[in-house]
Amino acid sequence: MSDTEDATDEPGFVPGLAPLKIPDGEKVDFDDIHRKRMEKDLTELHTLIGAHFEKRKKEEEELIGLTDRIESRRSERAEQMKIRAEREKERQNKLNEERARREEEDAKKKADDDARKKMILSNLSFTGYNQTQPGGKKLTEREKKKKILNERRKELDVDHMKEDKLREKAKELWDWLHKLEAEKFELQDKQSKQKYEITVLRNRVSDHQKVPKGSRSKRGLRK
Repeated sequence: MSDTEDATDEPGFVPGLAPLKIPDGEKVDFDDIHRKRMEKDLTELHTLIGAHFEKRKKEEEELIGLTDRIESRRSERAEQMKIRAEREKERQNKLNEERARREEEDAKKKADDDARKKMILSNLSFTGYNQTQPGGKKLTEREKKKKILNERRKELDVDHMKEDKLREKAKELWDWLHKLEAEKFELQDKQSKQKYEITVLRNRVSDHQKVPKGSRSKRGLRK
C-alpha cells in the first residue's frame, strides 16, 4: 500500500481540505490570539451584564412607580374616608345641637307657661279672692304670701353644673326675674285702675242712694 492510500485511510481526514499554512519565516503567537479572544469574550460578557442590569433597573423603577401609585391611591382613599367621617361627625353634632336647642326651648317655654299660670293664680289673691284652708279657715295675708312664695320658689340643682352652664342658668334666672318684674308692674297698674273704677262705681252708687225717691222718680219721668 502506498503512502497516499495510507493518508486517506487515517481517521478525521477530510479530502480536499488543505492544512493551515504558516508563512515561512513568521512565528505565530498563540498566546496573543488566545488573549485577544478572551478580551473579546470578556467585552461581550460585560456588555451583556450591563444590558441585563439596565433592564433590571428599568423593571425596578417601573415596580417602584407602580408601588408609589398604589400607595398614593391608598392615601387618597384614606383621606377621602377621613373627610367623609369628619363631615358625618359634624352633621351628627349639628343634629344633636339642634335637638338639644329645641328641647331647651321647649323646657324654657313650659317653665314660662307654668310661671305665668302661677302668676295669674297668685294675682287672684290680690284682687279680693280669699283662699281658704281645707277646714274652711281663711288664710291671712301673710300666709297667702308665704304659700305663693313656696309655690314659686324652686330648688336649684347646680352642684353638677360647670361654669358655662352656671352662667347660662344665671342669665336665665335674671331674664325670668326681669320678666316677673315687668308682669308685676303691669298687674299693679291694672290693680290701680280696677281700684279706681271700683271707687268711681261706689261713689256713683252712694250718690244715687242719697237722692230722695221722689226726685229719682221725677228725674226718671223727665228722661
